[in-house]
Amino acid sequence: MAFAAWSSATAKSDKLLVFMQKEAWTWTTPRLPQAARLVRWGHFGAPVLIFPTAGGDFEEIERFHLIDALGDLIDRGRMKVYSVDGLATRAWLSARAPEQECKRFQESYDSFLYEDVLARIRADCRDPKIEPILMGASRGASTALTTLFRHPDSFRAAISISGIYDPAPSLKGLTAPRLERLRQRLIILGSGEGDYERPADSRALSETLAAQNVPSRLSLWGRERDHSWSTWRDLSPRLLAQAAL
Repeated sequence: MAFAAWSSATAKSDKLLVFMQKEAWTWTTPRLPQAARLVRWGHFGAPVLIFPTAGGDFEEIERFHLIDALGDLIDRGRMKVYSVDGLATRAWLSARAPEQECKRFQESYDSFLYEDVLARIRADCRDPKIEPILMGASRGASTALTTLFRHPDSFRAAISISGIYDPAPSLKGLTAPRLERLRQRLIILGSGEGDYERPADSRALSETLAAQNVPSRLSLWGRERDHSWSTWRDLSPRLLAQAAL
């Protein structure tokens, strides 16, 4: 698999007044109908793959200042943050393609994450066995969970914030070995209870996981936290700390 670095930059965080390494790659893959894109912020630490919220692009989390919010962890070498385009979620939300076509693309996108993105992260970390943490908010929360459910052999945790699970990620169909591997992982579910939040989804999922003896932690933040970037920026560092960074 050939990867080409298409940009490399040093980004400054005004809040922390530090310089942060940033590098991005683009390549072609038979698993996607368009060029694949991956970006990384940071120089050392545990790899964290963050998915866009609602089919956004690979730099969405920087534009909405989530990278600034995580700047202390990144600058101190506790973690490196990666992100990709949310192509599968974008397809589902566009409502232009038939459902079966969206399902096929979802399978291709999952294969892209497992075969392409995981390989790129491991190469960048110079560790062929490193296990990234998955994270996402809103629709990205479901992507993080689904990816962990499918590949508990390669990802160590999923942090899902303000999840919109429609339908909710299911453990049905998991083979016994995969379910047993998932029981050795960690899932963190967080939700506000303010405007446009769906805490009932997170509660129901937490109960489903508990029934299958899959470790999870549920954090509810009250009615003062709504479905917004300010919530996700404020809570993400604490939730990542719970993942033993």
